[in-house]
Amino acid sequence: MSMNLDAVGQTWESGEHAWTSKDAILYALGVGAGAQDPLAELAFTTENSHGVAQQVLPTFAVMLGGGGGGPKLGDFDFAQILHAEQTIRLAGPLPVDGRVRSRARVAGIYDKGSGALAVMESTIVDADTGAPVVEVSTGIFVRGEGGFGGERGESAPWERPDRPADHVVVYPTRTDQALLYRLSGDRNPLHSDPWLAARAGFERPILHGLCTYGFTGRALLHTLCGSDPAAFGGMSARFAAPVVPGQELAVHIWDDGRFVTKVGDTVVLDRGVFTGVSR
Repeated sequence: MSMNLDAVGQTWESGEHAWTSKDAILYALGVGAGAQDPLAELAFTTENSHGVAQQVLPTFAVMLGGGGGGPKLGDFDFAQILHAEQTIRLAGPLPVDGRVRSRARVAGIYDKGSGALAVMESTIVDADTGAPVVEVSTGIFVRGEGGFGGERGESAPWERPDRPADHVVVYPTRTDQALLYRLSGDRNPLHSDPWLAARAGFERPILHGLCTYGFTGRALLHTLCGSDPAAFGGMSARFAAPVVPGQELAVHIWDDGRFVTKVGDTVVLDRGVFTGVSR
């Protein structure tokens, strides 16, 4: 088994993606909106509440990539793949319904010793006008595929502040959270199939990293943006540890935009950076 290093630099049109008001609501429910108080986030969980215009959670952007294409990244066991990092950079608030097309490229495949990190970047635009919608960067870690002598890749400087967070937002997750979240399109059986989870070394199916990412994005939206998606420019984070559905997430946020998400004392999202919109 090995990584396909020839894939680096290749680009492709990864197709169109359309969504509706219902899709945006289902995603919001999948990342916990309204779970603690059904009346608190009606703008994201309903389309017909009196005096409340529907809006879309900014992290819904991770669902807007095309349906496939691109080079094969290598010959490896699917169970050895873990989501490693995620970045979104929004051009503005996402519409309640829309249609986009995307162009993707393999930005790099890096040798991390114990595994390989493959980074894909996508530029997503409105299918009709070509106007920018969002730029997305996704890193996946393939366990056991490092040691091929490649570059390690550079990391942006990041230090956790040496003081307590300015805000801590605590969200419980449901024991069936992964089953709900997967309805938005991420059907990876690692998050639902006990057999595959066991092959990957987990006692039970784990929560999607992007679900934890969505919970965290909600905390950033409500804490740093006054719940206004127009003030949300982007966010990036690394996935540091798995979350089991039913665990409680605590999002530690500093006013300069840095954040981490924890389960107990364990950091599950690390090196977080939120970017607001200048006005």
